[in-house]
Amino acid sequence: MTGVDTLTSIKVFRQVVDSGTFVAAAERLDVSTPTVSKHVMHLEKHLGVRLLNRNSRTLSLTEAGEVYYARCSTILEYLEAAELELGSLGATARGTLRVTAPTWSAGRRLMEFFAQYRKRYPKITLDVAFEDRVVDLVEEGYDVGLRVTTSALPAGLIARPVRRITFPIAASHDYIDRHGAPSSPADLINHDCAGMLGLDTWPLIGPEGKRDIPVRVAMRFRANAMIALGNAVAVGACIAPLPSIYFNDPVFKDTLRVVLPQYVISEPTLYIVYVSRKHLPLKIRSFIDSFVEFAASLPEPRPTAG
Repeated sequence: MTGVDTLTSIKVFRQVVDSGTFVAAAERLDVSTPTVSKHVMHLEKHLGVRLLNRNSRTLSLTEAGEVYYARCSTILEYLEAAELELGSLGATARGTLRVTAPTWSAGRRLMEFFAQYRKRYPKITLDVAFEDRVVDLVEEGYDVGLRVTTSALPAGLIARPVRRITFPIAASHDYIDRHGAPSSPADLINHDCAGMLGLDTWPLIGPEGKRDIPVRVAMRFRANAMIALGNAVAVGACIAPLPSIYFNDPVFKDTLRVVLPQYVISEPTLYIVYVSRKHLPLKIRSFIDSFVEFAASLPEPRPTAG
């Protein structure tokens, strides 16, 4: 393999071992499987030893391979740390920043933040995935996550609390005009309700913080994305608990009204999470600081009662 960079081959070799197969390593590195194979063969020829035992289905490290993998991993970690440290000393954040966030956050306010951030850091490319699942930042290669939870976060993550998010029960003007508003939590059984989890019982938080008040509802619509519920409520199809930030979103604020204003279904905390690193790249640090600053500038949502 003429003109092969040995350092690149070392990185490829480590990825093969970490991924378990040549095919998986090729996918993670975005190269062809033959290219991965050639890099490993280059190393073995360069060192004069066999590093991997492999057949069509499995691979394993030889004794020499185990020693080489351990030493290479340590060296590459030092090199990567040095690159991160030097990159952080630069005056400009640059590169692709991969972000994961819940679907309900994909509203105009967050897009305004992204626009502001890109204006401030034009050499950053934002790659954002909106998903309603718990994403493994390390396994899936994300730099930063926005996560809303009332539970403890996994070990190994830095979690910076940003703000509380409440979920009041919402209806539209049209729905209230046609059906009236529920007069009490027990009255929800007489209304068309919607939710993400399809639960027939909502655990409400009531006056003075009384928690987990179980209330039966008539579930008429289920969806796996909060934005779908927001639009379903906005068009008058149902009643549903929605994140309080929707009530300040220009898309919804003139349409949504709170019913049963003394009750909410949840009060989780919004966190910005990232993997613990000694030398945090400037692109990640700039995003975290900018997002916390942006979130603090937003007015406290004050939903209007129906």
